[in-house]
Amino acid sequence: MHTNESGTSLQLRSLVKKSGELELSLVEVPVQVPKDNEVLVRIDASPINPSDIGLLFGAADMSAATAIETANGPVVTARVPERGLKAMAARLDMSMPVGNEGAGLVVGSGASAAARQLLGKTVAVLGGAMYSQYRCVPVEQCLLLPDGATAVEGASSFVNPLTALGMVETMRAEGHKALVHTAAASNLGQMLNRICLQDGIDLVNIVRSQEQENLLRKIGAKYICNSDADNFMPSLTDALAATGATIAFDAIGGGKLAGQILSGMEVAANRNAKEYSRYGSTTFKQVYIYGSLDMRPTEFIRDFGMTWGMGGWLLFPFLQKAGPATVERLKQRVAAELKTTFASHYTKEVSLAEALQPDAIAAYGKRSTGEKYLIVPSKGLVGQ
Repeated sequence: MHTNESGTSLQLRSLVKKSGELELSLVEVPVQVPKDNEVLVRIDASPINPSDIGLLFGAADMSAATAIETANGPVVTARVPERGLKAMAARLDMSMPVGNEGAGLVVGSGASAAARQLLGKTVAVLGGAMYSQYRCVPVEQCLLLPDGATAVEGASSFVNPLTALGMVETMRAEGHKALVHTAAASNLGQMLNRICLQDGIDLVNIVRSQEQENLLRKIGAKYICNSDADNFMPSLTDALAATGATIAFDAIGGGKLAGQILSGMEVAANRNAKEYSRYGSTTFKQVYIYGSLDMRPTEFIRDFGMTWGMGGWLLFPFLQKAGPATVERLKQRVAAELKTTFASHYTKEVSLAEALQPDAIAAYGKRSTGEKYLIVPSKGLVGQ
């Protein structure tokens, strides 16, 4: 092994106990020795994505969370409701590392040529347990960042960029020509807008405030519908008719929005119908739910005929289905457009210990659109 690192590494863990208590803490773990085709990465930046929050908090009520200080940092506890405890039966009493992605400096390598070539380079990593000071990962889970790119710039190179690109790939593969996206002012939503503008794809953006609408207009978005506005459904239907969008990706999940999108698609499709059908339009309409910003049940009124689908969409199953060649093509596009199309912006940078402070938890736990936190696990290390 080629490395100058040894000893232990702090790692953020989430534990849901059978007693009904969530515990968040920092645990010392050994710094692993890379195998032949692995590298050791000092994690310098890792974003807090909604998917990370789901694993971090589980179904706990974080509004009543408490924190105490220990030698390793804060320990946060919160109660998990009984119904939530049943839903998490598979992870009870298992201390789980958190963090899907991150970026940092390769400080150690295995013996393979591919691993040695990354030594001393800054890479983005998709591999789980990224809220750690050091992570040992296979070379294929790394993306070499362009010269001059920082770990902060590359920290969100996987989840949001590949999700946005995956949505476009799914749209094309399933024969649609335009798409709809909710929570559209998010970092991911802004990336999707830039992709669609660059690739000539019509995109209908659904937001929840005038401020979010203004933000998207500044980056060139054409079709924007505010779900809180009185004219939301007419506005949405007009945008669907103008674009021909028949596939949607919904980050909200709960409530009526998914059904409203299908209803709007049906009305838009029927505007040019030549004859009436009691089974509705023959145009296939699809809504994929990929997030749960609204934890309520999904509700809809089935007024959109019989030619429709509603289901779930997740990044990792998409990547597995797409195959290595497609994934590599998408990764290379992310690297080439890291500072433009796929640029991310963060509200605040925090250390591992600061991420467990009650005020920070309250802020990023809201999952507010446009407010993204970045963990800097290496903050506090010698030389940092």
